[in-house]
Amino acid sequence: MLGSKGVSLRRDTVDPKKTIDRRHMRSVATRKKILQAAREVFIREGFHHTTVTQIIKKAGVGYGTAYVYFKGKDDILITLMEDVMGQFYQIAELPFFPTSKEEAQRMIQSQAYSFLKMAEAERDMLQVFEQAIGVSQAASSKWSEIRERFIQRISQDISYSQRKGLARTELNPELVARGWFFTNEMYLWDIVRGHHRKCSIEEIAWTITAVYMEGLYR
Repeated sequence: MLGSKGVSLRRDTVDPKKTIDRRHMRSVATRKKILQAAREVFIREGFHHTTVTQIIKKAGVGYGTAYVYFKGKDDILITLMEDVMGQFYQIAELPFFPTSKEEAQRMIQSQAYSFLKMAEAERDMLQVFEQAIGVSQAASSKWSEIRERFIQRISQDISYSQRKGLARTELNPELVARGWFFTNEMYLWDIVRGHHRKCSIEEIAWTITAVYMEGLYR
């Protein structure tokens, strides 16, 4: 572009994509800040006594800003539940292609141990989830949804073992998967409540795996 005296003038242009990217990064950072603050407040106050106001104050964001990202306390809790249980699901999603009963047992025991150790590591947050499940229909429904996701994944592993001739084919894989998940879930809550102290997590994982293997595998 030329000015009035023929001098070339440079007009800086703003890249719309970069502007959108910066806004997105700020949005992600704000959402993360709210969730981190919520985690701290939930652990300190418990689900019953936590308020959105406390979370907003801890996060240092405006009241209206929090509601841009979340509908309320239950919605925040459910998002945290998805994030935490996503770590557990990564264990369930580990590749499972055993070629022998012995290999399957090692893999299953390792998964059970990792699952229960994760429960120990996330004990504070799981205590909050247990409180929420007891009083919030939204939290209870989300837990049921998470449970079904685990069961379907376990079912796939059982079906694989059946196709390979390692596991008993007369057993319904989904029913067996439910039994296996409920066993792990029971010990998960025992760990959260501190009821497992007479036995180590290693012993629990070994014992439940041994029983499971004898019932399912040839």
